[in-house]
Amino acid sequence: MTLLGIFALLDPVISKISLGAAMRSLIFRYLTAVVLFAAGAVGNPGGAVAADMALKASPSAIGNCSELVFTCENGRQYPLCPIAVSIEGDVVTASLHTGRSGGVHVRLVPMGVGYRYSGAGVWVDGFRGNALLNFGKHSQIACTIENY
Repeated sequence: MTLLGIFALLDPVISKISLGAAMRSLIFRYLTAVVLFAAGAVGNPGGAVAADMALKASPSAIGNCSELVFTCENGRQYPLCPIAVSIEGDVVTASLHTGRSGGVHVRLVPMGVGYRYSGAGVWVDGFRGNALLNFGKHSQIACTIENY
């Protein structure tokens, strides 16, 4: 049954109550909002959960670069060394090792779905174990995280 069908069934009940046109319109809008909100809340079981919003690491992973390693299509591996981990286990700040010099400091950026770690000239966009490593605007490499 469609939304208009439901409201068509409710129309005789609402019209019997001595309400003005403005009040009936307001009730109709309220009921529409309630139905749409309920459909959105219930109708999306495969959506992202909080666990998909950041990379997870154990508190013992701080300073350890072996737990989160991006293995990329260019044949290279880029370890992510957590600096700060939240109580829930989300990596908040880290050092992304992209070459022979020290790592680039990256920070978790809140996203609607997935995660982004951004630093000077480099950022990582990802969802669960898949990620895109970006070196500036024009260089992007697809990566996966082993054992994630």
